Amino acid sequence: MSTTPISQRKPIMRLNNVRRTYVTGEGSLEVLRGANLELRPGEMVGLVGPSGSGKSTLLHTAGLLESPDEGLVEVDGVDAATMSERERTLTRRKKLGFVYQFHHLLPELNAIDNIAAPLMIDGVKRSAARARAQKLLNAMGLSDRATHQPGQLSGGEQQRVAIARSLANHPRVLIADEPTGNLDPTTTTAVFQSLFDTARTEQVAVLVATHNLELTSYMDRVLTLKDGQLAKADL
Repeated sequence: MSTTPISQRKPIMRLNNVRRTYVTGEGSLEVLRGANLELRPGEMVGLVGPSGSGKSTLLHTAGLLESPDEGLVEVDGVDAATMSERERTLTRRKKLGFVYQFHHLLPELNAIDNIAAPLMIDGVKRSAARARAQKLLNAMGLSDRATHQPGQLSGGEQQRVAIARSLANHPRVLIADEPTGNLDPTTTTAVFQSLFDTARTEQVAVLVATHNLELTSYMDRVLTLKDGQLAKADL
């Protein structure tokens, strides 16, 4: 784990003056109007705000799932606009991890193989992939759940497996969209603590969109989208 203060670490991801407009039957809707963001290793950044404020658009843009109309999206110093479609896909696979409100685990695979699957798809040998998966299960407090299938796990356990899967490929940035939205308060705290601890240990930059303001105590910074621009949240 790095001892360098987070604020002094080189950004892994940078969004500069990002603009995004959607054209609808009723006209144009400018969602992002010059959004700026830097994410650093081991940093937890929260994104809050009402539905419709543009949080999902920002996450999709940061995750290279959408391209901005204007502005820069940079991952490890590389401008996404200069990437081919294949390079964007490889960047998402190797440098970005995604966690959603629903875990989307494969029901026919047990916990360890759900986590190992992305590694094996990427060419990692099964033994090495499963070793990495077991390490992540241990970090998530699920060392005794490796051989359990999703249907044998609680909702909180399933979501922790999903988080572990998102970290399997050693991503540089983890993008999470309401990762605890379907969980009760006690389970939410346990899941988020696991995410926080692992992000620090693995030096992953984490961008989390959430409506749960109690989780902001884990964050290094909390931002909100106001008039299409990112600003410090007034909590």
